[in-house]
Amino acid sequence: MSNPTPQPAPAPRALRWAVAGSVVVMIAAGALFYYASQRAASKRQANHDEIAVTILGHACEPNELSVPAGRASFRIINRSDRAVEWEILDGVLVVEERENIAPGLSQVINANLPPGDYAITCGLLSNPRGTLHVTPTAASDAQAKARPSMVAFIGPLSEFRVYLSSQGSALIKAATALQHAIDAGDLAQAQTLYVPAREAYQRLAPAAQRLAQLDNAINARADYFEKREQDPAFSGFHRLEYSLFQQRSLDGLAPIAQQLVTDLATLKTQLLAQSLPPEQLVSIVVRNLNSLAEVRAISGEEERYSHVDLNGFAANLQAARKVVDLMRPLLAKAAADLLPNIDSALAAFDAELNGFKVDGQYSRYDSVTADQRKQIADKAKALAVALDGIDPALGLSGLQ
Repeated sequence: MSNPTPQPAPAPRALRWAVAGSVVVMIAAGALFYYASQRAASKRQANHDEIAVTILGHACEPNELSVPAGRASFRIINRSDRAVEWEILDGVLVVEERENIAPGLSQVINANLPPGDYAITCGLLSNPRGTLHVTPTAASDAQAKARPSMVAFIGPLSEFRVYLSSQGSALIKAATALQHAIDAGDLAQAQTLYVPAREAYQRLAPAAQRLAQLDNAINARADYFEKREQDPAFSGFHRLEYSLFQQRSLDGLAPIAQQLVTDLATLKTQLLAQSLPPEQLVSIVVRNLNSLAEVRAISGEEERYSHVDLNGFAANLQAARKVVDLMRPLLAKAAADLLPNIDSALAAFDAELNGFKVDGQYSRYDSVTADQRKQIADKAKALAVALDGIDPALGLSGLQ
């Protein structure tokens, strides 16, 4: 009598449950993906006015744009081989910018633009500039007619000019001392004097960065030049920093230091010659703090050769505190509820930076861990958010 054909053993219960669980997970994942894609689609639909601009190696596409006056959103897509920036310029002044857009990624710039023609920068400093046409609308015309008086802001704006003048003089003095050390062939002294010169610049940076072309000559990093450190156009502070701290050499630095002092004198003159709209008194500081939070604090790229980033952050904080002090009487009268949050954010950022002082000196930034850098970035961002509430509370954007 033959044996019956063996039947396959039933699958273990655990295996059946595992298969069932996998199916459930796949269904859930699919549902989550569908939800996320629908939400992203809804967001894109809500931002139907978002304009895509692609940065290529030596140009942008498109390089000529037209938008109606008011709030506009630009998605900047970097298809080049390095981190770059995109700026909107009104003459020589920066209206809005986004720095350090990584290759293959995109970032969004939101800008509230009055009617007029603007220039746009696109990646490398040698790339041709584009054009942004902002056309008037009924709303922009009505807003222009309904703007309130700015008499109450004459005092803060005048005091800020005094600040620019005094800080500009201090910057020129510090840079001249650095130049003399370079001329004397004293590398150690030049390295020492680089730090106070950078601190002096960073106290002016929020205002200086409005002057795009001049600030590029003074403060552009090597990334923005086609040949990086070897590019003949690479100059200013970071060219000095590269030789002083990376190459540890003074060779060829004398004319660069001399030109820097000349450019800084021009910077002071132009800062005092340019009018500053009331809304930009706050927005230039907010933009500077956002750059600190989103780029400089995390990467440490600003002072990549000297690693004196913390000194610069502290100087940026001093500039922010100055603007708050100038606006404090107006805030106390018209938006007193903002002050506790602003003062708390100022104190928190100050305390965070002071935690990196040893014997009264800031630590090198290459000794600051990734977690600590995130804490610095978070404090800077919190201060930027707190200050960003000043404009709508006081109606700064509607003044003239």
